[in-house]
Amino acid sequence: MQLILYSKPGCHLCEGLQEKLEQIQNLSLELEVRDITTREDWLAAYQYEVPVLYLSNRQVAKGAEEEIIEAPLPRPSPRASVQQLEQMLRKYLAN
Repeated sequence: MQLILYSKPGCHLCEGLQEKLEQIQNLSLELEVRDITTREDWLAAYQYEVPVLYLSNRQVAKGAEEEIIEAPLPRPSPRASVQQLEQMLRKYLAN
């Protein structure tokens, strides 16, 4: 599973969520952290919303073309434990 975390430097909520995601051991996660200050479109979309978490899913269409689908996930509470975060991710993977 690939997760995309939109973040910005100095954001304590972003750093906390990233640390917790990196501690999850019972799920196979690939975490990509995107600094919103590096692209104007990301900054415009997420400057007041970070941290923003997306689930990225690669699917192969009938023409053997790969399609990437990104689905936003609800923002977890900053107080959520690593275990609670893992449970939330399992729930969204099941759907």
